[in-house]
Amino acid sequence: MAIPLLNTIDIEGKDVTSDALLTQRKIAEYLVTERHAHYHFTVKGNQRGLLEDVALWFQDRKKPDFVQYAPPDHGRIEIRKIWTTTKLNGYLDFPHVGQAFLIERHSKEKKTGKSSCKLTQSASSMLIGATGPLRIAATIFLIGTTMKTEVASALAMARRISPGFVASPSELSNPRVCAA
Repeated sequence: MAIPLLNTIDIEGKDVTSDALLTQRKIAEYLVTERHAHYHFTVKGNQRGLLEDVALWFQDRKKPDFVQYAPPDHGRIEIRKIWTTTKLNGYLDFPHVGQAFLIERHSKEKKTGKSSCKLTQSASSMLIGATGPLRIAATIFLIGTTMKTEVASALAMARRISPGFVASPSELSNPRVCAA
């Protein structure tokens, strides 16, 4: 279903983000080889081996490669941290991986004071050198958005910062709790 839909739009040279449902080898191969696009895929249980490998790599993470402090919109304050690696590229059993990354999302509800922390493992066909900090920031901002207004805001920001975003606006965060 996804490939016929993608056939109707111009995605050459663009970044396609997706939740875990579309994190499939066939779609990755299609995007990179046939459509000359890049993918940023969330990795979850439907790609168990990939998920375990990326999670294990980032288990003992140190200082993040990038930190983003999101504006306190929609009743919450968020901080997103990202760690990236290319050291798994030849090892991961998934087509065209240019980097794997982990996003740690800390969120605090302003009204209730309730805090949460979610981890999202991801893979991208873009190499780190080709992915500048603004493009990664736009991707981070998009990943984890849940409300329609946030998605619209995220897409607007992503398009300003990194022309060429095509997005699947759905919750991409892994429900596992962050380590203390």
